[in-house]
Amino acid sequence: MTSPVLERPFRVAALVAGLVGLFAAYLVATVQPARAAEVLVSQGKTATASSTEAAGAYQAAEAVDGNAGTRWASAFSAAQWWQVDLGATTSVSRIAINWEAAYAKAFTIQFSTNGSTYTQAYATTTGTGGQQSIAATGSARYVRINLTERALAAYGYSFWEFQVFSGDGGPTTPPTTPPAGTTRLLSYNKPAQASSWQNDVNCNPCSPDKAFDNDPASRWATSSTTGWVDPGWISVDLGATAQISQVVLQWDPAYGRAYQLQTSNDNANWTTFYSTTTGDGLKDVINATGTGRYVRLYGTARSSAYGYSLWEFSVYGTGGNPTAPPAKPADPTFPATRLVFSDEFNGAAGAKPDQAKWTYDPGVPQNGEIQYYTPNSENAQMNGQGSLVIEARRQDYQGRQYTSARMNTSNKFHVQYGRVEARVKVPKGNGLWPAFWMMGADFLTGRPWPYNGEIDIMEVLGRNTSEAYSTLHAPAYNGAGGYGQKYATADLSQDFHVWAVEWDSKGMRFLLDGNQVFYASKETVENTRGPWIYDHPFYVILNLAVGGDFPGPIDASTPFPSQMLVDYVRVYQ
Repeated sequence: MTSPVLERPFRVAALVAGLVGLFAAYLVATVQPARAAEVLVSQGKTATASSTEAAGAYQAAEAVDGNAGTRWASAFSAAQWWQVDLGATTSVSRIAINWEAAYAKAFTIQFSTNGSTYTQAYATTTGTGGQQSIAATGSARYVRINLTERALAAYGYSFWEFQVFSGDGGPTTPPTTPPAGTTRLLSYNKPAQASSWQNDVNCNPCSPDKAFDNDPASRWATSSTTGWVDPGWISVDLGATAQISQVVLQWDPAYGRAYQLQTSNDNANWTTFYSTTTGDGLKDVINATGTGRYVRLYGTARSSAYGYSLWEFSVYGTGGNPTAPPAKPADPTFPATRLVFSDEFNGAAGAKPDQAKWTYDPGVPQNGEIQYYTPNSENAQMNGQGSLVIEARRQDYQGRQYTSARMNTSNKFHVQYGRVEARVKVPKGNGLWPAFWMMGADFLTGRPWPYNGEIDIMEVLGRNTSEAYSTLHAPAYNGAGGYGQKYATADLSQDFHVWAVEWDSKGMRFLLDGNQVFYASKETVENTRGPWIYDHPFYVILNLAVGGDFPGPIDASTPFPSQMLVDYVRVYQ
């Protein structure tokens, strides 16, 4: 079929308080990979702390009592600690913290086998609270969290539960059907029901099966006409009796403050195996046990005037009648060295880009840009010195006064995971906007932006070529609200520089000249911004835009023609 015109996504404002997600068109939900068996080893163990907020209340032990309604809270000062004694040296695989509003921005987690000598297992200065799952591995009898910077300066620190797990627990993608009794994802593609569901121009369709389809841009939402009420529910038929050990919920902004997880053997009589009245949205990783063929989320208090909506409802355990989700590619080992795509642009002066590798992308752009992207790569050619030249010109063309070029590898080269890099020299000038980026390949088959995902490896604004941007865009964070980083550097217009992203199933590491400028962790994004929608193939794009909402207007000082030079593009796995 003919590919649609590949327009540059429009840089809309951030989704207001996330609630626009309730009214976006067709969205997605990723099912987290099945986890190998884990054991909670901290519950009921001896806990101590540097302080408590009040005498006889908010004690250290209340963070390991298995009750999500009790918590530890410290005195109102910055330097605090909390510790649990596991009773014996144990192989630790993961830490889960359910923070109260008084969370820590900066903290470390330390392990000790003797209670006197500690080693650091994890550190952060950018904590965001909520429900946090931390891959901290090592041997420990004592697990300590040292808290050094408060989110709420007038208070101390507080968490409802601090859980230490032993066992593999990492994502697994079994190549064959696991042996009976192995913990795995049970809910993928299973029949689903709900109290109601939305199916209109704003959410088409947001049916219950979308919460179980392993597609990170679809969701279930209760009906806007009949379902914005309490209670609201969604259930899944696992196909046979199962032993549930974990449920993962990735909420849309319409989340449940109070809800129950229930099981049933007949889809009529329900037994609650988990409940909360303090739900805070985003990602809930619930380690609770229940038995039954049917699993239901039963919401009794909504977070807003809207209904309930889930991108993802993943049930893990044993038994049932599971269907294995499609396997993902193996993660690369970095530094990746197997070259899977390259263009060195070593052609003769005036030669066009290789049409076996690149698609010309003509037309009128979005984002308020003023150029016309010419067809047949009229504004892109080799210079005979080993570089591709993408040139922006002052030129009357198709009713516009400026031209430039955009080219991509759509339907010629798509990639999932690896190191994607380019060596580029950017132009300087008000209103110029060079970019090296990637789009989710499902855009080519009709999925609209931003539901397909966008990875901006490099964007530079010609008005200040001593700064650059690396950013991710998805339904829950896009446009001005994209998840990314602006970073200061040398004047990038004076020489070539190498931008790269190292991408795997755990996240993306963005680099400039070999130095990390930004790390996007899948776990952090899911816990703080919304679904991670990048575990599928993408294609590569190069372009030089003129004017627009992001770079601002050109002026009399903007030089024309202006050139973006690309020494090479390479992809390694």
